[in-house]
Amino acid sequence: MSRITVPSRETAPASSQPLLDAVDKQLGVVPNLFRLVGLSPAALQGYLSMNGALGKTLDVKTRERIALAVAQVNGCDYCLSAHSYLGLNLAKLDAAELAHNRRGTSLDAKASAAVAFAAGLAQNRGNVSDAELQAVRAAGYSDAQIIDIVALVAENVFTNFVNLVAHTEIDFPVVRAAELTGR
Repeated sequence: MSRITVPSRETAPASSQPLLDAVDKQLGVVPNLFRLVGLSPAALQGYLSMNGALGKTLDVKTRERIALAVAQVNGCDYCLSAHSYLGLNLAKLDAAELAHNRRGTSLDAKASAAVAFAAGLAQNRGNVSDAELQAVRAAGYSDAQIIDIVALVAENVFTNFVNLVAHTEIDFPVVRAAELTGR
């Protein structure tokens, strides 16, 4: 049960209504996360702006891989569920890849460097070693793309924390952080 009441579309703040309408138009549904963040119209506007801008960085597979790694680090079942669904259905990743991503790796060598870097950023609150930075560069990521990875981690930490605070009801097929095997 959610510790913060997720408003319906009708009971969301008036300033959030047009933003939620835009989410509905884009996704065909308004997931609980968006309605929850919509309790603060400023937070929703900021989140949607960041999400839209970062949606133009890297590629969808890498973005979903990073989201899974960060959600696993933070133990966010809501985000693991959402990004597992998006990873399978939007990014067309398979179940084996999702499991690797949750462990901070990838079956794709270049993506593995980005995912490992992202997981390390989340685990160590941004404190990465010279070797970790060099590894992501050696995999072919530019300094601009490294900043994109940092921004994607920050965006995902925000949604992880919102959902962890609220205990948001999961409205995707449920995936639990504690159920990761082979660790």
